Amino acid sequence: MPATVYGPVQSWRVGRSLGVDLLCVNSICSFRCVYCQLGVINVHTSERKVYVPTERVLADLKASRWQEADVITFSGSGEPTLAANLGEVIREIKALTCKPVLALTNATTLNDVEVRRDLCAADKAFCKLDAADESTFKMIARPVAGVTLRTVVEGIKKFKVEYTGHLAVQIMLMRLQRNQGEAFARLLNEIRPDEVQLNAALRPIPSGWFTEARGDSESSPFPALRAKTMSNEEASRIESQLRELTGLKIISVHRQKPMCQS
Repeated sequence: MPATVYGPVQSWRVGRSLGVDLLCVNSICSFRCVYCQLGVINVHTSERKVYVPTERVLADLKASRWQEADVITFSGSGEPTLAANLGEVIREIKALTCKPVLALTNATTLNDVEVRRDLCAADKAFCKLDAADESTFKMIARPVAGVTLRTVVEGIKKFKVEYTGHLAVQIMLMRLQRNQGEAFARLLNEIRPDEVQLNAALRPIPSGWFTEARGDSESSPFPALRAKTMSNEEASRIESQLRELTGLKIISVHRQKPMCQS
């Protein structure tokens, strides 16, 4: 089994980020996003269970360079909230390191009260929202049966009511959403997150599952494709629309030089 802890890697949003992967027995997710940097999601599921024992994660953490990290990020080989020991591991890592903890989630599980309870242990939570209508959502995210854009939005709204940490909504800007600025603004006004993050699908899309793809590299040692991203001008136009229509804090990778995606 590959190490459950990797990095630190440089993130445009949070600085030096140490990754924690609670799923690294396989690629496991409730989405099969068209731009996924993992390449192939082998286990397409919404089932929660323990994939990697907590003791193994803590041992890998102690052997890592965690002292160099600004933040410890739960991400890795799929959707981290599918790991039933997520809350336990977050609490253990915070006690051990005294570092802030961030969880990246596609928000498909947030209608589950136990998931929300686990995620509330994190200092920051970044929730994915990559489409503003159901047809685009299905085209980009390719979710498991029963997951819709509306169930995702409702889950984030429930979580926000209970969460005392920093809640951000991440939008991966692709050409399909070029004309969805107003529709995104309506959803964001429902959710009212602390921050909106406009990201870009810059990382290679491998032809298979490679744990090496968990990092922040924009080059690939294995066969890979590239997603079609928005131009800086198109991204700037949507950013301006969202600022005007929501009044929310918005950050964009398109303003970063050099651009990095994690």
